[in-house]
Amino acid sequence: MKQKLIPAVMSGGSGTRLWPLSTDNAPKQFHALGSQQTLIQESVQRVIAIDGLEPLEPILICNRRHAAIVEQQMAQLGRSAQAVVLEPFGRNTAAVAVIAALVAEAADPEVLVLLMPADHVILDAEGFSATLARAAAVAQTHIVTFGVDPTVPETGYGYIEGGEVIDGTVRKVVRFAEKPDLETAKAYLASGRYLWNAGIFLFAPRVLLSEMERLAPEVVAASRLALDRARRSGVEIDLDEAAFAACPSISIDYALMEKTDRAAVAPIGVDWADVGSWSELWRLGPRDESGNFQRGDAVLIDTEDCLVWAGSKTVGVIGLKDLIVVQTEDAVVVLPRSRAQEVKQLLEQVKLLRGS
Repeated sequence: MKQKLIPAVMSGGSGTRLWPLSTDNAPKQFHALGSQQTLIQESVQRVIAIDGLEPLEPILICNRRHAAIVEQQMAQLGRSAQAVVLEPFGRNTAAVAVIAALVAEAADPEVLVLLMPADHVILDAEGFSATLARAAAVAQTHIVTFGVDPTVPETGYGYIEGGEVIDGTVRKVVRFAEKPDLETAKAYLASGRYLWNAGIFLFAPRVLLSEMERLAPEVVAASRLALDRARRSGVEIDLDEAAFAACPSISIDYALMEKTDRAAVAPIGVDWADVGSWSELWRLGPRDESGNFQRGDAVLIDTEDCLVWAGSKTVGVIGLKDLIVVQTEDAVVVLPRSRAQEVKQLLEQVKLLRGS
C-alpha cells in the first residue's frame, strides 16, 4: 500500500517586491509569471504523481480575502481541495504548519504532509518528486526540510548546514543560518556543506505536533482553538479570529526547526527559485536572444538584458540595458535590475503618498 501524502499550500505572502503586479488583493501567487498557470496552480499540480506515494487533494491555507480567487483558480484546474483554511490575518508559518497537521491528521492519521509556499518555482518537477519519495521514510520520524544546492554566494536566502547522513541524501540538520553577508555567503558556498533554505517541509502530523507541543505549546494551543471554533462551509474552514489573534506570530524555523533534534534536510537540486523580485523573474526567463524577458504588448529596440512587463498599454523601450520596466493599471515602475529589492520601499512610499 502506498504512503498517502497531502500537499498543504501556504498562500499568505503579499509579494511586495513584485508590485505593481502583486497587490494586497491579488498577490504574486495568483499571477501567471513564468508559464500559463499561476504560481499557486503550479504548486498544486506539482504533486500529482509520485512513485511510492499517493498524493491526495491539497489543503490550501490563505487569507480570508483571497477565498474566492483560490477557489476560482482551483476550479480552472478541475481540482477540488481537501480543505481551504481561511486566516483572518497572518500569524507566520508555525501556526500554518500546526493547522495543516491538525487538518491532515483529521483526514487520515497516517498521512504525510508536504508543506510548501504557493509562490515558488521548481523547474525540475520529476527531480523534486524523486526527492520526496526518498525523504518519505525519514519523515516518519523526522521533520524534513528541503534545501537547494547553492550556485552563487547569495545573500538573500537563509542557509542550512547538513551533517550526518540519515538515509541516502537526507542528512541531519546541524544548524540554520540567517541571510549572510557576502563574505559569509562565499564561505558557505566554498564549504560544500550548506544549502539554500527552500522553506518546504515534509512530516507526519504526529511528529510535528509532538515536537511543537514540546517546543512551542502556545502556538499549538491557539491554533487548535482557532480551528475548533472555526466556521465551516463545505471545504472552507474560516478560523476563529479571537482565538487566532492569541497565537504568537513566529516562523516554523524559529519555533521548531532550530530547536528540535528531529530536523533533517534533503537536497532538491538547483532548479528552484523563490520568485521574490522582478530580477529573479528575469533570471528564470524565458529570455530572447538579446537577454530580454518581455510580457504583453512590448516593443523593444536596441535593448539588452531587460525585463519589460506590459499590462494594459503598449510599452516601448529604446536603447536601454539591465532595466526593469513594469506597467499595470495601477502604476508604472522603472528601475535598474540590480535594485529590484528596493521595490518594497517604493511601495511603502507610494502608500504614504496615497494615504493607504
